[in-house]
Amino acid sequence: MCRVALWTFFTLLFVLSPFVGAVNLDIANILNTSSLDANIFYNLRLPRLLFAFFAGGILALSGLLFQTLFRNALMTPYTLGISSGAVFGVGVAIKLGLTTLLFGIGAITLFGFLGAFFTVVLLIYLSQFLRSNQQESLLLLGIALSLFYSAALMVLFYLGNSIQNDMLIRFTMGSLSIIGWQSPLLIGVVAILLLGAVYAYRFELQLLGISSDAASLKGVDTKKVTLLLLGVASLSIGALVGISGPIGFVGLIIPHIITKFYPTTVERRLLKTALFGGLFLVACDMLSRVMQTQSELPIGIVTAFIGAPFFIYLIISQKKY
Repeated sequence: MCRVALWTFFTLLFVLSPFVGAVNLDIANILNTSSLDANIFYNLRLPRLLFAFFAGGILALSGLLFQTLFRNALMTPYTLGISSGAVFGVGVAIKLGLTTLLFGIGAITLFGFLGAFFTVVLLIYLSQFLRSNQQESLLLLGIALSLFYSAALMVLFYLGNSIQNDMLIRFTMGSLSIIGWQSPLLIGVVAILLLGAVYAYRFELQLLGISSDAASLKGVDTKKVTLLLLGVASLSIGALVGISGPIGFVGLIIPHIITKFYPTTVERRLLKTALFGGLFLVACDMLSRVMQTQSELPIGIVTAFIGAPFFIYLIISQKKY
């Protein structure tokens, strides 16, 4: 019953989200494509709704993927420093003034992906030197990398001009404010590719979630599958961060909520995690627009306020066992 109520509540918020904002829309005027309400609805509100939904799905599914592969409830692209690496890559692109398209992809998005992918490769390389308490040590490595990227970003602030610094500050807060359909379509394709890749290796992921030895005994090429899934997740996170900026804690919260309500195998939680992650971020975006401020509250701040206490709860609850 609680599961049904939860899904119903967030689905209703999903339906209401396009009608919430600084401008109240008249449903009758939306059907008139030449009206201002229709222009706002089809070019601003609806693309933003889909962008938030796909972004939430990517973050939640990536969180589940990392928690399963590393067998640690605290592992996410955010806590491992992958999002910070993507932000630093974007900062470099902004500092160099690279805003043009490369092979049809924005330079900022491309540098965000490169920053995320480099961080994953570095984490995999450094993990080879860990002998005891590997998963906890890997988490500490991710935190150390996040601090390093933060320091490097401060250097970019120091070297940048006022316009570049303003772009960086706004970017690091995270935003779902977009115009048009280009970003939702791009992130939608990325989300589908990520879901397809994870679903294709769902059985291997299930075995890797138990142990690498168990997967190897079943004939799974653990290194190949791990690198492939981490690479696809890095591409997804890098592409998303390159557009929206960092949005933390979604990948931490949603997999645990779905696991609590659906204590089944990983393969059966993939689609539910992606869908609920999308609905959750849409609700957070709606909350950021409802709050009466001079401008809408950055989405990264909203998710941090919700996710930080949840992160503390997870740490304390793990210490009890």
